[in-house]
Amino acid sequence: MIRNDVQERIEAKSPEQRFMRMLEQEFEFAPRVAQVILEEAQTSLQGACGDSVRPGQTRVLLVRREAGHGRALREIETVEVTWTIDAGAEDEQIRQRHGQQALRQVRIQRLLLEALEQGAVATQEDLMRVLNVSLRTIKRDCAALQAKGIYLPTRGNLHGIGRGQTHKAQIIGRWLRGETYDQIALHTHHRPVSIQRYIQTFVRLVKLHRQGFSHNEIGLLLQLSPALVREYLAVYEQHDTPDCRERLQDQLRRLDASSAAKRGA
Repeated sequence: MIRNDVQERIEAKSPEQRFMRMLEQEFEFAPRVAQVILEEAQTSLQGACGDSVRPGQTRVLLVRREAGHGRALREIETVEVTWTIDAGAEDEQIRQRHGQQALRQVRIQRLLLEALEQGAVATQEDLMRVLNVSLRTIKRDCAALQAKGIYLPTRGNLHGIGRGQTHKAQIIGRWLRGETYDQIALHTHHRPVSIQRYIQTFVRLVKLHRQGFSHNEIGLLLQLSPALVREYLAVYEQHDTPDCRERLQDQLRRLDASSAAKRGA
C-alpha cells in the first residue's frame, strides 16, 4: 500500500494534479469531471508539444532506426529523442506495489517504445546510462522480460531477430482475450489507468480503420507512430474471434455513445 502522505507529496508535484486542482478549486468542477477533462486534454494535445521536455524527461541521442550494422560509430546517423525516465506518481505506484525491479522493467519497456516511436532504436548500454544501473542489471531485467514473452525492441533485437510485439500490443491482446484491467496490471506491472489509455486509443484506431482511414491518417489523428498503427492493426486481425469481436464491439458502442453525448452537450 502507498502511504497517504508519500502519495500526496508525489501527486502535488505532478503537472496533471496541479491542473486538476485548478479545475476543482477555481472552476468548481467535481473531481470526476476534472479527471475526464484532464484525460481529454491529454488525448487531444498528445504530441502537440513535442519540443518541450517535462519534469522527469530528458533528451538523448540514439541511433536512427534505419541505420545498418557494421559501420563506424561516427558514421551512424543519430536522432534526438525525448525519454520519460520518471513518470511521477504513475511510476511511484508501481514501485510501491511491485518493487524497484518491476519499476525498472516498466521503464525499460517505456524507453524502448518511446525511442521506436521517435524513429530511433536504443541499446542496452543506452538504457544503462539513463537508468543509472550496471549493464549486468539491464541484461538481467531484459532476460526476465523476454522470458515472459515480452518483446524488447533494442538495437540487437530489432535488426537481429525481427520485430515482435511491444508491451502495448501485448496488453491489448490480453484485454481482447478477456483479462480485466486488474489482471493485466498484475501480469505486466502497468497501472490500470495506463492500460485503459492504451485500450481507448486502440478502440479509436479500430473505428477509424473501419471507416476507411489510411494508416498514415490514423497515425496523424491519434498521434501514433506508423509502426504502432501497424502493430495495433495486426493485433486486431489476430484476434478475429467471436468473443474478441464482442468485447471490442461493446467498447465501440461506448465510444459512439460518448461522442454523441459530447455533440449534444
